[in-house]
Amino acid sequence: MASTDSKVRIGIYGCGSWANRTHIPNLLQLDGVEIVAVCDSNLESLKSTAEAFDIPKTYSDAHEMVGNENMDALYSVVPAYARTDVEATAAAKGIHIFSEKPQALTMEVAHRIDAAIRGAGVISTVCFRERYRPIFQEARKRLEGQKIVHVRFQSVSGLPAAPSGSQKDSWWSDMDKSGGQALDWGVHATDYSRFMTGLNVDRAQAFYCQRPSYHNPLTSSFNYCFSNGATMTLTFVSAAPSFRAEPWFTVFYEGGHLAVYGYNSIEVNGEMVYQAEEFDPWFEQDRIFVEAVRTSDASLLLNDYHDGLFSLALVLAGWESARRNGECIYVPAFMEKR
Repeated sequence: MASTDSKVRIGIYGCGSWANRTHIPNLLQLDGVEIVAVCDSNLESLKSTAEAFDIPKTYSDAHEMVGNENMDALYSVVPAYARTDVEATAAAKGIHIFSEKPQALTMEVAHRIDAAIRGAGVISTVCFRERYRPIFQEARKRLEGQKIVHVRFQSVSGLPAAPSGSQKDSWWSDMDKSGGQALDWGVHATDYSRFMTGLNVDRAQAFYCQRPSYHNPLTSSFNYCFSNGATMTLTFVSAAPSFRAEPWFTVFYEGGHLAVYGYNSIEVNGEMVYQAEEFDPWFEQDRIFVEAVRTSDASLLLNDYHDGLFSLALVLAGWESARRNGECIYVPAFMEKR
């Protein structure tokens, strides 16, 4: 792939909403990209995706696609519960890996994929797309050199869906498959806290408030202890659809604090210091990944699959902590679970 004249041939594993709304349209906007095949076990989604984007080959078995197609990169955008060894098989064949988050539901699976990627030396990334958004890069610059003492993230939304009786519920309604908001946006919030502060987490603890009337938790609260002794709280509340505007992230450091309001603005000690312009981080990450593959330059990317383990493990450790009634989990040991 050293030649800039060669096409980057891509296979898409998963034909859900993110593939159709972001990754496939993004990739088709880029020069020199060819989507050679798509794969999904849902034949209706597979057919509609292939027809919508004029993709020539379809597969219901990802191993068959990886084995049959000549591709440079695999976009793995199936839900985490469906991840087994497709990515590892592709990496072993020299295929570069783009992994949607969360990468897996267990560290065992994530380690197998990571080992195959590192062993083959292929380029990889995890879709922690907001690292590419200028507002988070600005926050990272402003926090550089500060002595972090606490990070707070909070998200408030309305009540989750209740069981629908005779109607078949989606996989998202099954906590054993989805992990709820904590595994969905929680792994994002965890990663962006790592990105902004430059710190990793040593210990994790979590609690969930679950009620039988609802599929997913009404609240989940994570407590982290960073390697420098700083703390973090990560809270999701599904109860109140209307809530006064508060920052998503507040980073406290010795002598002050920095607040990130959604994707919109940054305040330092109550004074607005940054106003964001419109930006599409999905397109930017897709563009940079393709360029990294085309030029064999992994340094263009802001993370790789291995780094992504340090964000995934924290949320999985919290999930395990909640199952153990809030037992504190030592993250470095948890990360080694194979």
